[in-house]
Amino acid sequence: QVQLVESGGGLVQPGGSLRLSCAASGRILSINNMGWYRQAPGNERELVADITYGGATRYADFVKGRFTISRDNAKNTVYLQMNSLKPEDAAVYYCYIEWTTWERRILESWGQGTQVTVSS
Repeated sequence: QVQLVESGGGLVQPGGSLRLSCAASGRILSINNMGWYRQAPGNERELVADITYGGATRYADFVKGRFTISRDNAKNTVYLQMNSLKPEDAAVYYCYIEWTTWERRILESWGQGTQVTVSS
């Protein structure tokens, strides 16, 4: 019903930057919330940041001041600008959306994940 295509992960040195993107496509009436979660080996998946259709944002304490989430509603795309990356930010980052179908059902979908590695 919906596809989420993530891009932008990779290897970066500590202090560096990366920008993640996630584009949603399919039979989507609207996307309510969009966000990014991450999961490091041995850890549970945790919220990094999310953003509502109207642009209200929420950040985990460990990324405040370093990461910025944004979205382009016309493109059904969410972005995560990650600055001042630390080794502990290394994880698989997953895109998440809460969306409404044309039948007015509210569903959740996840991307396949993109690896972020922070190492010198």
